[in-house]
Amino acid sequence: MRLKELEMFLQRVPSFIEPSAKLEQYSTPAPIAADMLYTALGHGTINGKTVLDLGCGSGILGIGAWLLGAERVIGIDASEKAVEQAKAACETMEADVELHTMDVNDVDFIVDTVIMNPPFGCQNRNADRAFLDKAMDSASNIYSLHMSNTLPFLDRHVASKGRELWYHKEYKYDIPHLFSFHSRSKRTVEIVMIAIR
Repeated sequence: MRLKELEMFLQRVPSFIEPSAKLEQYSTPAPIAADMLYTALGHGTINGKTVLDLGCGSGILGIGAWLLGAERVIGIDASEKAVEQAKAACETMEADVELHTMDVNDVDFIVDTVIMNPPFGCQNRNADRAFLDKAMDSASNIYSLHMSNTLPFLDRHVASKGRELWYHKEYKYDIPHLFSFHSRSKRTVEIVMIAIR
């Protein structure tokens, strides 16, 4: 599957129906999800591997990993509504993704690769740290999205855990007006995809 084909397929995954501001539920745009997954695929960490999506939301990253040949895909999210929506998307697309409702701190899967778009910590300070730490406990290879301005912290934090942040790529991320505290119809922020080994 080519990158553009993957992106087109992932555009069919619905965005959050009832997003939670507290959980910072913003859908991963299909172009970013596809590029992130294709990066992981190119480094041999998706096809034939066990892949875990921490904070799976509506399921876009897990479905994409399955499309790219992951042997087993597991998605977890603390939101029961998000997991229900992800299950519906998987059924519609006939994607074999194992989904669980659980807090990230309760995850005990050991996998080859973690892919995730965790909370950025805008509503709850350091919310992404629990996801990052759990990812490093769970997998050898991690691909994760964060605010670009946190890259120096991410590099230091990853190194403190004996890991290497070996690659990063920045994107423009359009956040739509979803919640009452949003004052504009759309806000563009800079995010970064990091790869850890």
